[in-house]
Amino acid sequence: MKVFNSLTRREEDFSPIDGKTARLYTCGPTVYNFAHIGNFRAYAFEDILRRVIQFNGWGIKQVMNLTDVDDKTIKGANAAGVALGDYTQTYKNAFFDDLKELNIQPAEVYPAATAHIPEMISLVQTLLDKGVAYKSDDGSVYFAVTKFPGYGKLAHIDFDHQRTGARCAADEYDKENVGDFALWKAWEPSDGPVAWDSPFGKGRPGWHIECSAMSMKYLGETFDLHTGGIENLFPHHENEIAQAEAATGKEFVKTWMHCAHLRVNGEKMSKSAGNFFTLRDLIEKGFTGREIRAVLVSAHYRQALNFTFTALEDTRKALARIDAAVAKSTDGELPDWAQKHLDDFTEAVNDDLNTPKAFAALFGLVRDVNAHGGGPALKAFKRMDEVLGFIFFGKDEAPAAVEIPADVQAILDERAAARAAKDWALSDSLRDKLKSLGYLVKDSKTGQTISKA
Repeated sequence: MKVFNSLTRREEDFSPIDGKTARLYTCGPTVYNFAHIGNFRAYAFEDILRRVIQFNGWGIKQVMNLTDVDDKTIKGANAAGVALGDYTQTYKNAFFDDLKELNIQPAEVYPAATAHIPEMISLVQTLLDKGVAYKSDDGSVYFAVTKFPGYGKLAHIDFDHQRTGARCAADEYDKENVGDFALWKAWEPSDGPVAWDSPFGKGRPGWHIECSAMSMKYLGETFDLHTGGIENLFPHHENEIAQAEAATGKEFVKTWMHCAHLRVNGEKMSKSAGNFFTLRDLIEKGFTGREIRAVLVSAHYRQALNFTFTALEDTRKALARIDAAVAKSTDGELPDWAQKHLDDFTEAVNDDLNTPKAFAALFGLVRDVNAHGGGPALKAFKRMDEVLGFIFFGKDEAPAAVEIPADVQAILDERAAARAAKDWALSDSLRDKLKSLGYLVKDSKTGQTISKA
């Protein structure tokens, strides 16, 4: 299995550090609103990644944080006049509902930031003790980027051409502002009731410290994989590295992976442009989670995805083709033609999650199933769906071959004899009789294939 490491800017062989279980941290939602389809592009990519890891026989431990305290959540809760926890719980519940709608496998741990304040305070204190953080006049604590020699290695920042030395108090800031960032933010009246006591004074954690503290708590000081959208690479992920490695003196993460942006009809998604959609918006328009998932994973994760309604409509037709081929397939040892498509699929997903090539292998299998009038290809579909997650989506299990009652089988045998005798009139009559009984029969070079109407 090869993946592109954003840290080294090259494809590398991947295997878990312990040889058994991949430890994966994924940046989860900031629960101040409903997640939009751009967010779910990242979550769908991360789902494909964890599925490919399992496809290769490794275990997985995925941690996805829930950012339930930051500038946005505090502002939203105070504007609504409700407690922070009540405000964010609505969007946490919605997020988990949306994950189910898209058949995204649940992570093993979903740590909420507000439940891990002691761990964050401890990490901030360690950074102060090591001299890479300092307390400002207002009581906030900042990380001094010039005290950490490795700062900028993920984003490959050229400090000679950047403005440095400023303090960045906001949780999210422009990438031109390479400056000291807040680890602990002193309480101010606009925070309302949101605050915790700490050795540094009353306040709350900065956004970046949350992920460093929670990832190391559940995955250890060094772990395998950290993922997110490309917009998180700097400053968020850069700051995570600085905090963690300055505190521990160890490598924080072996492999960093980032997915590209999602665009809608070729444009950046924004409410002002009228092309901003949550998953719920698309469901209300009549599309299914299965269709949306298939579109989200159709492009390579490192390429921008152009999300359109035409793509959703085309995907609906494509899924119908897949369903028809699956209905014709049976269990049993894979013939060479089916095995070839499965081998191509395996090679594709292990080549930096190349889903476009994986889709080509899937539709090659569909084409050959149709050419053979069916056949034992069900195992290949099942294996592919371990990664794709939309072939059998919504079904309890993959369908087995059609069970044919004895009276229906007798008609089918009579029809086979009629075709062998080239009695086409009788053959057509028996086809119509089967249809009246609720069965459809199709003919191919290999014989008859029957399915439920």
